[in-house]
Amino acid sequence: MLKKSVLICCIFIISNFYINSLNALDLDESTRKVELESSGATVVLTPEQVKRGKRLFNNACSQCHNGGITKTNPNIGLDSESLSLATPSRDNINALIDYMKNPTSYDGDESIAELHPSIASAEIFPKMRNLTDEDLFAIAGHILIQPKIASEKWGGGKIYY
Repeated sequence: MLKKSVLICCIFIISNFYINSLNALDLDESTRKVELESSGATVVLTPEQVKRGKRLFNNACSQCHNGGITKTNPNIGLDSESLSLATPSRDNINALIDYMKNPTSYDGDESIAELHPSIASAEIFPKMRNLTDEDLFAIAGHILIQPKIASEKWGGGKIYY
């Protein structure tokens, strides 16, 4: 009986790993296409960048931003509208990378690096210490494709998560 339970458990874990690894590959090119900068230039994320971005986001960001919400300020999420209304706008890859390096308040008036994990405050927030520019790019890409995948759930708050 124990062997059968272990076997079923192993099959379940392996099938979940296989299904989860296919998710990034299943996304078509239009879903993986995001804005690179405010000029309107775009980039298509590779399936590897999508997988990496999800993994890194879940490790470094999801404690406070699970499902695209912001636990410390539920009025500002990681949804497309909130990102576009920030000053400066944070609705493209380069702007999000800039934020992850040197975060500012929503109105852009002051640095919040001591409060928000960032490269600038890596000595306070250890999870940020080893993130490279490629890692930040993948995380930003993950944030920007989520509204296409999860639609209103991404940044939708308590009613979804």
